Amino acid sequence: MSAITATPIPGLPEVRPGDDLAGLLAAAAPDLRDGDVLCVAHKVVSKAEGRVVDLRDVEPGARARELAAAHGKDPRHLEVVLREAAAIVRERPGVLICRTRHGYVCANAGVDASNAGAGERLVLLPLDPDASARALRAALRARAGVAPAVVITDSFGRAWRRGQCETAIGVAGLAPIDDWDGRVDSDGRPLRATAIAIADEAAAAADLARAKDSREPAVVVRGLERHVSAQDGPGAAALVRPVAEDLFI
Repeated sequence: MSAITATPIPGLPEVRPGDDLAGLLAAAAPDLRDGDVLCVAHKVVSKAEGRVVDLRDVEPGARARELAAAHGKDPRHLEVVLREAAAIVRERPGVLICRTRHGYVCANAGVDASNAGAGERLVLLPLDPDASARALRAALRARAGVAPAVVITDSFGRAWRRGQCETAIGVAGLAPIDDWDGRVDSDGRPLRATAIAIADEAAAAADLARAKDSREPAVVVRGLERHVSAQDGPGAAALVRPVAEDLFI
């Protein structure tokens, strides 16, 4: 086993729609190299891709107004949540747990006002986070001549656990899961259900290296070279449990 380090990238400016995110990252981290895992908070990816909504442009529908009355929330905000949600799977006062078009189960379908910038703005999840990760990796290869694995991250709550944990929602170049099914443990017992969520653990490690208010949305994780490949791989989609197998929804 090798040591694992997680180092935030300093000096990134506020990202706006249309910005060249790969260029900004390459300039801020000139020592990026093959084998690195570049973990990037989804908000800067979403901002660069224009996945930002101004609430002043949102007209809430009847369902959004109904939910707003029940949950004490802005009906415009809930209209955006409904647009982003494939389904509402749980609700209680003040909380909507949704399944997104990507299959992720999270609060408010990933719609968030924190770190969204000035005004009444909301940041949405990327339309296709795996495609975003692949595009960012390709752009870094073209611009800087290196192709670190890219993990796009977001904070999710977890069933039966308090608090949030940073999770991989888009992956390129990193094995999302290290499946030990069929191997044996240190005592020679066969393993049947051990599958290590490598991409999620990299995302969580990156999050520990920065503060939520540090404005350091990107972190370089080193020491995971054995899980990094030249191919982009199956992406974070491989981490999504099929609905039929989900015991909590």
